[in-house]
Amino acid sequence: MKHKLLLFLTILGIFTSTIYAQNIDVNGIVVDAYDEPIIGASVLEEGTSNGTITDLDGNFSLSVGKDAMVVISYVGYKTQQLFPKANMKVSLAEDSEVLEEVVVTGYTTQRKADLTGAVSAISAKDLEKQQENNPMKALQGKIPGMNISADGNPSGAATVRIRGIGTLNDNDPLYIIDGVPTKSGMHELNPNDIESIQVLKDAASASIYGSRAANGVIIITTKKGAEGKIRVDLDASVAVQSYTNRMKVLNSEEFGRVMWQGYVNDRENPNTNALGYSYDWGYDAQGYPVLNSMVMKKYLDDAGTVPAANTDWYAETTRPGVIQNYNVSVSNGGQKGSSFFSLGYYKNDGVIKTTNFDRFSARINTDYKILKDYVTIGENFTLNRTSEVTAPGGYIESVLQYNPLLPVYTTNGDLAQAPSSSGFPQRENPLSILERSKDNRYTYWRLFGNVFININPIKGLNIRTTAGIDYAQKRQRFFTYPITEGVVANDKNAVEAKQEHWTKWMWNAIITYNLEMGKHRADFLLGTELNRQIDEWFSAYKEDFIVLNPTYMWPSAGTGIAQAYGGGGSFSLISFFGKANYSYDNRYLVSLTMRYDGSSRFGKNNRFAFFPSVSAGWRISQEKFMAGANSWLDDLKLRVSWGQTGNQDINATARYTIYDSNYGVNENGGQSYGTSYDIAGTNGGGILPSGFRRTQIGNDDIKWETTTQTNVGLDFDFLQLRGVAGIGDV
Repeated sequence: MKHKLLLFLTILGIFTSTIYAQNIDVNGIVVDAYDEPIIGASVLEEGTSNGTITDLDGNFSLSVGKDAMVVISYVGYKTQQLFPKANMKVSLAEDSEVLEEVVVTGYTTQRKADLTGAVSAISAKDLEKQQENNPMKALQGKIPGMNISADGNPSGAATVRIRGIGTLNDNDPLYIIDGVPTKSGMHELNPNDIESIQVLKDAASASIYGSRAANGVIIITTKKGAEGKIRVDLDASVAVQSYTNRMKVLNSEEFGRVMWQGYVNDRENPNTNALGYSYDWGYDAQGYPVLNSMVMKKYLDDAGTVPAANTDWYAETTRPGVIQNYNVSVSNGGQKGSSFFSLGYYKNDGVIKTTNFDRFSARINTDYKILKDYVTIGENFTLNRTSEVTAPGGYIESVLQYNPLLPVYTTNGDLAQAPSSSGFPQRENPLSILERSKDNRYTYWRLFGNVFININPIKGLNIRTTAGIDYAQKRQRFFTYPITEGVVANDKNAVEAKQEHWTKWMWNAIITYNLEMGKHRADFLLGTELNRQIDEWFSAYKEDFIVLNPTYMWPSAGTGIAQAYGGGGSFSLISFFGKANYSYDNRYLVSLTMRYDGSSRFGKNNRFAFFPSVSAGWRISQEKFMAGANSWLDDLKLRVSWGQTGNQDINATARYTIYDSNYGVNENGGQSYGTSYDIAGTNGGGILPSGFRRTQIGNDDIKWETTTQTNVGLDFDFLQLRGVAGIGDV
C-alpha cells in the first residue's frame, strides 16, 4: 500500500511540474503616450478570469499559459492583445472614440457623430490638470462661447455666461448633476468627484429643459466604479497663490513730490498743505520750479501718538495664500453593479488677510442589478460642509487709496487712524476693517443627490424614474463692532443671527427607445418631470453687548434694541417633453425636441408655455466624393438648428397683489402716521393704529421670457485635431 501511495505522489508531482512548466511568468510596465505609468490598468489572460492590475508605478506580474494572449486595457485607452513575455513595456494610446463617442444631451445619451446641436464635452482629465476648487473655473478657455469670471474670494465662486448676456434677470445657466437640476454654486461640490461635463449652448440641444434653458445648460456626470478589482485613489496637494498683477502705488516720498507738483501747477504755496510736508524749493535760471528737499513732521497728530510712516498697505493687508487639497476614493465594479465612495477636504487661506474657505465633502454612488440586466437600482449622493470668511466689498480699492503716510499702529499699539484735525481723508484703517469683519463667517451644509430605478424589459426599450433632492442650510452671524478712529468713529455694537433653508426636490419618469434597421437609426424619448422649491429664512437682531466676543454675542445676551425678521416662498414646475433623433446611413441627421412647461410663478393667463426645436446635420466626410480625403480628414459635419428656450426666474410672488402689515411704528420706535390704513379703506380718512398697505399690484398676464435661437455650425476633425466653427444666436 505504501508503494502504491508513493507511486501516486510521484506521478502527481510529475504531472504538476508539467502543468507548471507550461505556464509563463509575465511581467512589465504599462505607460501612456507620454511614458507616464498607468495605475490600475487591467492585465488579463485572454478567455480566463486570471488577471491583475498595475501598481502605483505601472508595474505588473502574472503567470499565464504558454500559448495564451495577454489583454491590457484601461478606460479611455485602446486595448492591446500581446504575446506574453518577460520585461514587457506596453504603451497604451488614448482612444478618443471611446471618450467622445457618446455624450449626455439631456435625459439621455447620444453619439457625438450624430449631434446636430452645439454641445461641448470636457473629461475628468481636463479638470484634474487645473486643480481648481470650482470645476467651472477649470473650463476657462476650453469652451467656445463660454465666459467665466471670478471675484477672487477663497471659495472660488464664479460667474458663468454662455454666449453672452440674454436677459435683465438671472443669466446663470442651469446645472444638471446626475439628472438633478440646480442653480446653486458649483464651488460647494468636490471637482474630484466629476467624471465629465457637457455644455449645451444652443436651443436645439438645450430646449429639452424648456423654461430654464435660456442661458444654456451644463450637464455634470459624477464618477462611478469601473469593472475590476477594488481601486483606491489618494491625492494630496499644497499650492501657494498670489495676485497675478499688482497695481503700483506711490510711497510717502513719491506722494509728497506729486503733491508739491500739484500745488506748483496751481500756482499755490505747497507749504500750506495740511498733511505736514515741508518743502525747500525754488526756481532755476530758466524759471522752472525745482524741489531741493522735503521733510515730514514726525507726528501727524498733536498728541504725538500717530507717527508719520511709509506704509505699503498692500503688503500689510495681503499675504501668500496657501491652498491645501486632499482626496481619497474607493471604487469597485462587476457584473452585478458598481460602487464609488470618496472623501475630500479643501482649505484656502485667502490672499487677503483673515479671509479663508474650507470644504468637507463626502460622496457615494452605487448601482446594483437585481434582475440581470433587466432592472437596475442605484443612488448618487453627496454631503458637503463649507465655511468662509470673505473680505468686505471693494476692499482692495480702499487699500490702494489709503495714504502711505499713515502708520499701521499708533505709539500705544492701537490700529492707527487719520487724525480728525489733519487734512487726510477720513477713511478707516484697512486692517481695522478686516479685524471687524473676520468673525462674519458663514457655515453652509448641502445634501444633493438622487435615487433611481432603471428597467430594460426588451432590447432598445428603457424605462427610468428618478427622485432627487437638493437641500441646503446656511447660518451666519453679522457682527457690528465699535469704530474708534477719527470722525468715522461709531460706538454701536450689535449682532444679527441669520438662518436660511432651501429645499428643492424633483421626480421624473422617462421612456426611451432605440431602433436600428439597415441604414436607418432612430431613438425616441418621452418624459414628465415635477419640480418643487421651498425657501425660508429668519434672523434676529440685538444691540448693546457688555462683552464684545463672538462666543458671548448671541441675541439673547444683548440689552438694546431687538428686531426679528423672516420670510419664505415656494414655486412648482410641471413638465412634459419628448425628443426624436433620426440618422440615415450615418450621413443625414434630423432631430426634433418639444417641451411643455407649467409654472406656479405665472398667472392663470400664461401659466403654460411650449418650447420646440428642430435641427439637421450633414456628415460631408461620409459622402463618396470625400473618399480621397479619408487619409487626413476624420470627420466633417455641417449642422443647422432653430429653437426656443425660456426663462422663468422671477419672484415666486410676482403675479400676486401683496399687502404689508404696518403697525404704525417707525424704525426709531415712534408713531408712523400717514401710512396706516385698514385693508378695506373704510375708515373715512382717520388714522388707525395698525393696518395694511399695498406694495405690489397683481398681474395674471405675466409670462415666460422666451429666447429664439438659430445656429449654424461646422464641426471638423482632421489629423487628430478637432475644431468647431459656426454662427450662433442669429
